[in-house]
Amino acid sequence: MPENTIQEAVEDLQTVETPAEDSVSTDDETADTFPREYVEKLRSEAAEARVKAKRADTLARELFVARVAATGRLADPSDLDFSDELLADPAAMDAAIDDLIARKPHLATRTPRGSVGQGVSEPSNTVNLAAILRAGTH
Repeated sequence: MPENTIQEAVEDLQTVETPAEDSVSTDDETADTFPREYVEKLRSEAAEARVKAKRADTLARELFVARVAATGRLADPSDLDFSDELLADPAAMDAAIDDLIARKPHLATRTPRGSVGQGVSEPSNTVNLAAILRAGTH
């Protein structure tokens, strides 16, 4: 296309697309438009809020796993599904762990607890010759 016909087409489009001044109120245009800096500031604040929310969610999940691990009742603390309600209520967390162990006993920890008859024991006040011989001390 020749240069002048393109220029004429652009001018025709501008005249068609531009509404008449009396049909558009200038008050309506300024009421719906915000300065670019303000919009960019809002967008950056929203992006920061999303990053903080994601970090808070990650930390809440880590805290949940740490609290489940602190009970020492599950072999893998991540076996209990994350829940905000359980994080806020320790009694509900204990009940959920009990329920999980009741339904799936293989998830419970296998660490022995209490006295299993091994290790250091308290010395007795009486002399026991058989115990001395078993200990190997003369």
